[in-house]
Amino acid sequence: MNAPVPGIAERLSRMIQLPTVSAELHERGSAPFEDFVALIAELYPRVHAELTLERHTDFGLLFRWSGRRQAADGPLLLMAHYDVVPVDESDAWTHPPFAGVIENGFVYGRGALDDKGPLIVILEAVETLLAEGFTPARDVYLSFGGNEETFGSAAIAIADSLKERGIVPWLVVDEGGAVVDAPLPFVPGRAAMIGVGEKGVMTVTLTARGEGGHASAPPPLTAVRRIARAVERLGPGTFRPRTPRAISRMLTQLSGGASGPARLLLRTLGALPPVSAQVFAALGGEAAALVRTTVAPTMQSGGTAANVLPSRASATVNLRIALGETVQSATARVRRRIADPLVTVEVLEGSDPSPESPTDTAPFALIAEALAVSHPGIPAVPYVTMQATDSRHFHRFAPAVFRFAPLEMSNAQRGTIHGVDESVEIAALERGERFHRALIERLQ
Repeated sequence: MNAPVPGIAERLSRMIQLPTVSAELHERGSAPFEDFVALIAELYPRVHAELTLERHTDFGLLFRWSGRRQAADGPLLLMAHYDVVPVDESDAWTHPPFAGVIENGFVYGRGALDDKGPLIVILEAVETLLAEGFTPARDVYLSFGGNEETFGSAAIAIADSLKERGIVPWLVVDEGGAVVDAPLPFVPGRAAMIGVGEKGVMTVTLTARGEGGHASAPPPLTAVRRIARAVERLGPGTFRPRTPRAISRMLTQLSGGASGPARLLLRTLGALPPVSAQVFAALGGEAAALVRTTVAPTMQSGGTAANVLPSRASATVNLRIALGETVQSATARVRRRIADPLVTVEVLEGSDPSPESPTDTAPFALIAEALAVSHPGIPAVPYVTMQATDSRHFHRFAPAVFRFAPLEMSNAQRGTIHGVDESVEIAALERGERFHRALIERLQ
């Protein structure tokens, strides 16, 4: 029989059991989302009673904890989202994805890492400090969105509301980075990867038309083949690699903790951005994604029967736009690479990359100080977040926006995000709560 589990695990389990799948809102309805809001009030009564709650759209929750200083000094804004991505029922999960099973020191289920685990450690820290009678130096806002996975209209509404009121956060902390093993293939040890910038995101549809008819006598270039050719032309080399300043800083900082040839290699790569861009591009995978805009075909359609030539075919392509580029420049590049005027390129949605937040500032120093409490000996290392987060909506007016969920995530665990057997270690949740508690306690 397993030993009794800590309360935080039981509370996260109950959150996971609510299937807040924003992409399936029409099928599931809004009840799981409203149940989640009610669950927060039940599990965190002090947060519910002592903080002011505003609802923005149907899915945005903004809690305000009044601090000792004037509100004009700028608050701390802690962000997370409570919606999750869908589950493919054909995938072989060890435990049902919405059961919230607690076993062998882990909590299993969709959202354990993305993003109910990072959300719960914020609430745990605030509830604990409230119980101790603590009042923060600055206002503290908790911004929780229920549709981050479907482009985050709740977070947009919250950001717009704060901006209209002239509230400029002193520090914004959202998901995006984590405490990881071997941050690069040739760098051993652990590091807390702090996202100081965020790649843009864009989804485009490629559409081609052709002669329909019977498949027994096809023309040389059908609509399907034209789309296939266009997709093939959008290979990994579509965009040139380029090393952002944040990655150069990451390499230089990692070199300080390395030894031998790895130390020299990291220092050299940090000092020579054109060289590091080529090296990372050659490594492929996450390393390549740090230095170039990525292009991922994700859906294709066309045709009504196996023996009928479709008159129309299409493909959906998802791009993650590197810092230094824009939606406009990326779209132009896609059209040039396809080089086919009969393929229509339509941008369905897109947002430019964020600027980089500086690290030689008091807000970043506070993150490093809190990390020293929760994860002693693990350095705070800047990098570029590759996925889109709700915090990108605050970068338009907030100068210090960082992406870091204070949880340990092994390479295998990171692979379960949006995948199968997502899980979080209970001990990691406890350390995450300590991080947020230290962050709030040390506000000046």
